[in-house]
Amino acid sequence: VQLQASGGGLVQSGDSLRLSCRVSGLTLDDSAIGWFRQAPGEARKGVSCISGRDGKTIYSESVRGRFTISRDSAKNMVYLQMNNLRPEDTAVYYCAVRSPDYGLAYPVPEMYDYWGQGTQVTVSS
Repeated sequence: VQLQASGGGLVQSGDSLRLSCRVSGLTLDDSAIGWFRQAPGEARKGVSCISGRDGKTIYSESVRGRFTISRDSAKNMVYLQMNNLRPEDTAVYYCAVRSPDYGLAYPVPEMYDYWGQGTQVTVSS
């Protein structure tokens, strides 16, 4: 199983970015896919997750209303649309898969089995 995250960059406060995660080696239909982020000196934290089975989603309080997670099962792709970015969103963003998914729950890193390499998002004020 391999995951490849892309789409990060340097933007200004209020701008938007869309992160992509390409998943290979398994299908998304029986998986949960999560986005996590890790800022310097901090632990990795869950941002959002989506059920590959039914598309249900969960968001952290800090991004709810600004970020949208989605999946394209036909392409084995997962996306994170990030709008109205803030400096506190600056972090390395990771996508991860939990397979099989026994039920969507708040994304906790320890619950996920496979990880991508991360993509840097930097938001300047």
